[in-house]
Amino acid sequence: MVTIDSLRREDRTSAPGWRSIVRWLRRRLPTGLYARSLLIIIIPMVLLQSVVAAVFMERHWQMVTERLSLAVTRDIAAIIEIIETYPQNSDYSEIIRIARDQLSLQISIEPDGDLPPPRVKPFFSILDGILSDEITDEIHRPFWIDTVGNSNLVEIRIKLDNKILRVLTKRSQTYASNTHIFIVWMVGTSLVLIGISILFLRGQIRPILTLARAAESFGKGQKPDNFYPRGADEVRRAGLAFILMRERIERQIEQRTAMLSGVSHDLRTILTRFKLQLALAGDNPDLHGLNDDVNDMQTMLEAYMAFARGEVEEDVGELRLSEIFAKLESDFALHGKKFSYSIEGDDDISVRPNAFMRLVTNLASNARRYADRLDIEAKHNAKWLTVIFDDDGPGIPEKNREDVFKPFFRLDTARNLDASGTGLGLAIARDIARSHGGNVTLSDSPLGGLRATIRIPA
Repeated sequence: MVTIDSLRREDRTSAPGWRSIVRWLRRRLPTGLYARSLLIIIIPMVLLQSVVAAVFMERHWQMVTERLSLAVTRDIAAIIEIIETYPQNSDYSEIIRIARDQLSLQISIEPDGDLPPPRVKPFFSILDGILSDEITDEIHRPFWIDTVGNSNLVEIRIKLDNKILRVLTKRSQTYASNTHIFIVWMVGTSLVLIGISILFLRGQIRPILTLARAAESFGKGQKPDNFYPRGADEVRRAGLAFILMRERIERQIEQRTAMLSGVSHDLRTILTRFKLQLALAGDNPDLHGLNDDVNDMQTMLEAYMAFARGEVEEDVGELRLSEIFAKLESDFALHGKKFSYSIEGDDDISVRPNAFMRLVTNLASNARRYADRLDIEAKHNAKWLTVIFDDDGPGIPEKNREDVFKPFFRLDTARNLDASGTGLGLAIARDIARSHGGNVTLSDSPLGGLRATIRIPA
């Protein structure tokens, strides 16, 4: 008895199969818009033409073959009628001539005997079935046919009362053999349509690819000066929206930098007065603390400016990873700390040199301050540059790993403080990485401390 629960169980058991099929198709289908658009055009076209061809060809072959086979069968029936109507004429040369000249049939009348055993019929041949049916309906005598032996001829043997009529006819007289012309036209038309579709799609996809490259370049801190909206209306609107968004972001950055530059200028003037007054006061032990505070304010002010600027004005250039790591190795050796690095792939990278140098230095200095060992592993392939920092320090709790990237956020363990104590070290690092189109993430290190991973497009 079939119940609702059993049907539900069947649905649940069959669902994983469908999901596996869908996953299999997703892995093998192209991911690009150009290839998918071609599939959207080509697959329906192929399916439609296949159905049309199947229906048309089946009916065409069936109808034309029936008519041709019926005509040949009636010709043979007429020849048999003549032979049986005039049996006294033992010379069949005139009948053979008429069949050859008027009916395009090669006939011969042989002595009585047995018909050959039936031949194996081809699986996809409709000629055998149609021709056999027509002979059975029109002639009503034992027969034997061969449509396979000679590809250009069809042999038919009819058993008469005391003789056997052997007929050879061209295959084209009994079978629709010119259907290849339709197939050639169909395939040729399809290729022309596909070619037009490819050219049209290429023109439509190119503006989208240009927009994607412009957005990617802007994400890396580069400004695509030669980009302008083009293509279809929707693509043009997207391109115009991208340009307006880029201009707003650049305007906000410029305003932020200009504002902080003005603030920095005013504060530097005040700090300069403080330093001058402290210098005129002489070497007074009571003023040492004030001197330190003024120096800290100067350092913090420079850090704020660097964070606000984000090195956006720097151009992209070439940089060697080995040179950066060699400087870090000297710095760690100077502080009595362990340092090692490995580079997999190309040593040269295309980044904004000063910004990337500061990104790596911030993360390495953070590890040097709170750990005794740092291992760096760099992997550079055609798509991505990945730099992994592993240290054996105290690490950062998982719940605080996103908070430490916020400006001025402090932990009790102070893992995100830079030299000035402003809490901007990791914030600046992530800001630089994202300006290159990548990111900085934190996780647990195999050394027991913190793992920091830089991943930016190559």
